[in-house]
Amino acid sequence: MHVGEDLLVLGILLVVAYVLGRLGKLIGLPTIPIYMIVGVLASPNSDFFPLDFQSGDIELIAVFGLILLLFSLGLEFDQEEFFGNAKTLIISGGSWILINMGAGFIFGLLVGWGPREALVIAGMTGTSSSAIITKLLIELRRLANKETPMILGVTVVGDIFIAIYLSIVSVVLSGKTEIWPIVLQLSIAFLFLVAMFSLARWGGRLVSRLMRTKDDELFTILFFGLVVLFAGIGEIIGVTDAIGAFLIGVVLGASSYRARIERVAVPLRDIFAAFFFLNFGLALDVAQFGSVIGVVLIAIVMTFVLSLLSGALLAWLHKMGPREALNTAAIFVNRGEFTLILATLSVSAGLDPRLQPFAGLYVLVMAILGPLFASNSERIGSALRRRVPAAGAARAPRNPMLDEEIALVEAATAAQAADADEYARHASKRDSANSHPAADTVNTVKRSHSTDPGLDPMADFALGQHSPQPDDTADTPARKPGRETHTGDYS
Repeated sequence: MHVGEDLLVLGILLVVAYVLGRLGKLIGLPTIPIYMIVGVLASPNSDFFPLDFQSGDIELIAVFGLILLLFSLGLEFDQEEFFGNAKTLIISGGSWILINMGAGFIFGLLVGWGPREALVIAGMTGTSSSAIITKLLIELRRLANKETPMILGVTVVGDIFIAIYLSIVSVVLSGKTEIWPIVLQLSIAFLFLVAMFSLARWGGRLVSRLMRTKDDELFTILFFGLVVLFAGIGEIIGVTDAIGAFLIGVVLGASSYRARIERVAVPLRDIFAAFFFLNFGLALDVAQFGSVIGVVLIAIVMTFVLSLLSGALLAWLHKMGPREALNTAAIFVNRGEFTLILATLSVSAGLDPRLQPFAGLYVLVMAILGPLFASNSERIGSALRRRVPAAGAARAPRNPMLDEEIALVEAATAAQAADADEYARHASKRDSANSHPAADTVNTVKRSHSTDPGLDPMADFALGQHSPQPDDTADTPARKPGRETHTGDYS
């Protein structure tokens, strides 16, 4: 195919993605599954479109999309939040990984596949998609949410674990039994992570000096070149290109040019991310889905249940409420690029051939259901929160202390009203006997006093008989010291 035909087909696919994306927005569907569905429709393994478009034609552009997504995640990474709660995040991320991957490994054994296949399935069903999580957090405008720092921190822990996990799996699937290659690869990955995080933590000024330039064109070339460079370094040393891109994002996010980088990187990320998810769909073969549909349905139900349980656990560990727990579960339920990587490794290692269609159908369905769940999780949480308090309010018992306080206030008010009537009667008799013109004033004060017991001093002053009344004030309960409400106090 000539370049002109390639551009024509690719342009048609992007326009179709735009049209379907506009329709998907009407029902609250994010763009991620739209791009994937367009890729499935245009795949050479299907006959939906009269097109001949290969995944290899946009493979490099798709890689740019993946690393820019992870770079954006690193750029948004809050170092102070992570390092200030590193212990909690490690415990949270470790618990999440243990629950999801442990259940995935058991699931792989129960469906009748071998231990090596079960190890791969554990990674497929137990690891979230960093790319989809990043895209959802940005697209749903949840970067400022209370639970987002926790999600980002746990995602970082998960990505670090995935880097180690992929290193182990690649060695296990290769058939090697020696321990030293594994130790060497893990050591290199660990040193790379420590070096990059140390640079981000203490080398912000140095990085800012390296990025100093007023030319926007050169600035864009520099940061994009650094992203590609460190993604390549990560791939070569065995921690994947995504981890390398994420780490350089953390480093550049610690510089004083973070806002300027975001302004340039966001449009590039959105364009290249569309190619990544489109290429994802092009690699799927619909004809092989029938042989694994039952196993996939069980895996989907298991994933949602485990995500809800682990989301509740994470929220509890970070002292958050049910709303944050539901949002966390909805974000972490998504699966994506790591599942495809594992499927590719399993095919090259000669494992059960059903793993590839299982991974394809599982990720495609989860990439549709997951974003739908995430985009509606806040509505679901709000509906549940309105329903639960309403039911509890009908059964709430009366507070006996409150009843006693109300009775005391009513008794004091009645006593003050009686005193007001007594004052008014004495004043009326004295004024009528003397034909004093202040009778109208007395009546006015009496009416005011009867409606506002707090006007006792004013009534005495108007009558010319102001004197302390210790017996009357003794029956009035003292005002309890309380918190004054000021503008901006929402508690």
